[in-house]
Amino acid sequence: MDVEYQRYDGASVKAVVDELVEVYGQVYDMPPYIGDPFFSVDSFRERLEVAFSNAGFETVTARQGGRIVGYVHGATLPADKPWWLSLGDRKPAELRELADAGQVFWLRELMVLPEVQNQGLGRKIHDTVIMGRAEPATTLTCIVDNQPAHGAYLRWGYTVMGQIKHAPESPIYDAMFLPNLR
Repeated sequence: MDVEYQRYDGASVKAVVDELVEVYGQVYDMPPYIGDPFFSVDSFRERLEVAFSNAGFETVTARQGGRIVGYVHGATLPADKPWWLSLGDRKPAELRELADAGQVFWLRELMVLPEVQNQGLGRKIHDTVIMGRAEPATTLTCIVDNQPAHGAYLRWGYTVMGQIKHAPESPIYDAMFLPNLR
């Protein structure tokens, strides 16, 4: 698979936002997401565009034949993020200290088009963004019932801290973290 990777910050990513939303629309065009307003393309676009202004925002895209076939985006975790705070003492002490110092990367989304899944591309995109970050630890939230992604994160070394909800209408997520692997 001949893939090109490209990094974007909060300003430069605006040039490819329509492509990112298109990938999202294809990845989430399946049960149980279809028809759920939380997973609508419009709702995702809104969350994505708000994220552009987050400190440390970054997107890494994977292109094949000029087309985005997968990407990840995230930012530096704000220590006062409600889902993070809701974990309370379930967060390891070292991770709490890193978050308070602005030293945790929050991997917000990782997606790969269905036709190129199960070929290692998700892992490659993940590793590309992680290795380019200054933060020594990474956190993410993964829908508990999303078994392919959930299983992958556990295989990649993530540990579950506890369950959270991003919003009253959102599904239940496992909050996970990855210690410094560098």
